[in-house]
Amino acid sequence: MKTIGMIGGMSWESSSEYYRLINQKVRERLGGLHSAKCLMYSVEFAEIEAWMRDGKWDRIESSMVETAKTLENAGADVVLICTNTIHKVAEQVESQIQVPLLHIADAAGEALKAAGISKAGLLGTRFTMEEDFYRKRLSDKFGLEVVVPEKKDRELVDRVIFDELCVGRIEESSRDAYVSIMKGLAEQGAGGIVLGCTEIGLLVSPDDSKIPLFDTTEIHAAAAVDFALSG
Repeated sequence: MKTIGMIGGMSWESSSEYYRLINQKVRERLGGLHSAKCLMYSVEFAEIEAWMRDGKWDRIESSMVETAKTLENAGADVVLICTNTIHKVAEQVESQIQVPLLHIADAAGEALKAAGISKAGLLGTRFTMEEDFYRKRLSDKFGLEVVVPEKKDRELVDRVIFDELCVGRIEESSRDAYVSIMKGLAEQGAGGIVLGCTEIGLLVSPDDSKIPLFDTTEIHAAAAVDFALSG
C-alpha cells in the first residue's frame, strides 16, 4: 500500500472528512482491520485565508510547496491538496515535488465523464467559480461545459463557505438557499453539479437535488485510495 500525503486544514472541518473517507474506503476494499497509510500536514487556515483575501498567491504557493516537500520527505507517495480553491497553485506545487500530485479537478472530471455528464454546474468559493484555473481544466481536459450561478448567488455561496461551513456552522436557511441555487443550475441545463468546495458536502446531500451531485471531497478521497492500492 502506498502512503497518501494530505495538505489539510483548509478547513479542518473537511480535512477530518478526508481522513475518515480514506480510511473507510480502504477498509471497504481490504476488509478486516485494514486502514490507510497516510500523512496529514494541517496548515493554519486563518493565515492562508488572509493571503487569499489580499491576493497574495505567491505566499500561498510558497507555503504549499514547502508543505508538499515536507510530506514527500516524510514518505508520501502521492500528495493531495485537500481543498479546491488552493488548486489555483497546484501546477506550481506539482513542478516542485518528485511524487505525483492528485489534482482534485481531474478526479471530478473523471467522475463526471464516467457518469455521462457533458454540462455541469459548479459551486465553490468565488475564486473557484469565477477564475479559470478550475473551470478551464474541466473544459480543456474533459470537454465539459461548466456553468456557475449568477453574481448574487455566487456571493451567497462564498459567504456561507467561509462564515459558516469552515467554522462548523450548519444553517437550515443556507441549505435552503443552496437548494434553490442548485435548482437554478439544473434549469441552465446542467446534468450534474460539482460541489467544488470540500465543505459543501457538509451542508447538502444528494437528497437536496434532482440532478446528481459530485462531492469533490469524496471523489478526491476515492481517487487517493485507488492510487494507494494500485500496483
